[in-house]
Amino acid sequence: MFRYVSNRLITSVVLALFATLVVFLIASVVPGDPILAMLGDLAASKPEIVAEYRARWGLDLPLWQQYWIFLQRLFHGDLGISISTGRPVLADIAQYAPATVELGTIAFVLSIAIGVPFGIVAAVWRDSWVDHSARFISLVGVSSPVFWLAFIALTIFYGWLQIAPGPGRLDPIDFPPANVTGSFLIDSLIAGDWETFKTAFAHLILPSLVLCAATLGLITRITRASMLETLGQDYVRVARAKGMKERAVIVRHALPNALIPVITLAGLAYANLLTGTVLTETIFSWPGLGRYTFRSALSLDLPAIMGMTLLFAIVYLIINLLVDLSYALVDPRVLKR
Repeated sequence: MFRYVSNRLITSVVLALFATLVVFLIASVVPGDPILAMLGDLAASKPEIVAEYRARWGLDLPLWQQYWIFLQRLFHGDLGISISTGRPVLADIAQYAPATVELGTIAFVLSIAIGVPFGIVAAVWRDSWVDHSARFISLVGVSSPVFWLAFIALTIFYGWLQIAPGPGRLDPIDFPPANVTGSFLIDSLIAGDWETFKTAFAHLILPSLVLCAATLGLITRITRASMLETLGQDYVRVARAKGMKERAVIVRHALPNALIPVITLAGLAYANLLTGTVLTETIFSWPGLGRYTFRSALSLDLPAIMGMTLLFAIVYLIINLLVDLSYALVDPRVLKR
């Protein structure tokens, strides 16, 4: 077990270092000049002001030196200063990350809680109306663009039916709870403020359903396919021939082996939900990392863009590491490979 974990950790560290190089090189070749975009036409027409700002942000140094400074700051937990906000990028991330984690986690829980049972039932009752319904729902979720689904959901449930709250994390007249974790759900529970908790949860339902639509479809389809393959294996037929109840065959024999590809997809889906919220957060006015990334890209804020890209890469590496470790729990044979 120790060797398995240490190999995965070393691989993750090497990939993280490689990700820093890729992020830096991509940011360096981005078309446009962030200094000119920040200064405006009047100040940008004065070379001495442009040179001063380039020196302030270290953009006048050779590329290798800029990367070395970037690594040194990174090892000290410094992602630089955002050009657009004037604040440390790490402070901006700490401010906006809880909203994204809250939204992405709720969407992930919904995807797993609905998608896995749908896939299991669809496989067990193959070609029934349940199977056709699950396949249709998954197809709609995978095929629908996020921006289109978000506008449709807002138009129907907020505009026409008026059963869902509007964009944002709270109603305009409400005040956020005392900041402890940054998550309104957790902070309102800590404060014992049930009204704020209910309001925050109501605001989460619509964007989380929109965000999880594609993930829900994928998890349903991969669970169904994996269960169908597992139910056709010899050991499942032997268990049935011995007179074992169908429920025990599915839960004890088929499901554990069918979950391995589902775990892989679920890990990648969670990473995607945490890093792919730009459109959802923009449409629902959700103050998270997605909107922050979008605004940083519009203003050519290179420190913020590099910080966010690196953060997203690290999120994928961490979740992939957790997925690899979870394999050992589901299938102990992985440790011997």
